[in-house]
Amino acid sequence: MHPSKVDRTRLRVLTDLPNIGPACAKDLRLLGIQTPDQLVGRDAFELFEALCSITATRHDPCVIDVFLSVTRFMAGEAPRPWWAYTAERKQRLTGA
Repeated sequence: MHPSKVDRTRLRVLTDLPNIGPACAKDLRLLGIQTPDQLVGRDAFELFEALCSITATRHDPCVIDVFLSVTRFMAGEAPRPWWAYTAERKQRLTGA
């Protein structure tokens, strides 16, 4: 869902989360996440590595940005577009 349309009081299914459409919801379900509240306390980088392992595919690193957006949202941050996390992801991966 587009971040501007997210209603924190109506989080029932994964696609109610910011930046999560059907494809990302499917990826989250592969990780055993069925509901938004199951993202509380999860690490976006660990989720990404687990997804790559389960699917035997190295996914685009932008998936980390999406996972950052939803784990931070579930931790109480305002909904933001996934690309707002790109610089953070790049910095963490390069150690710069």
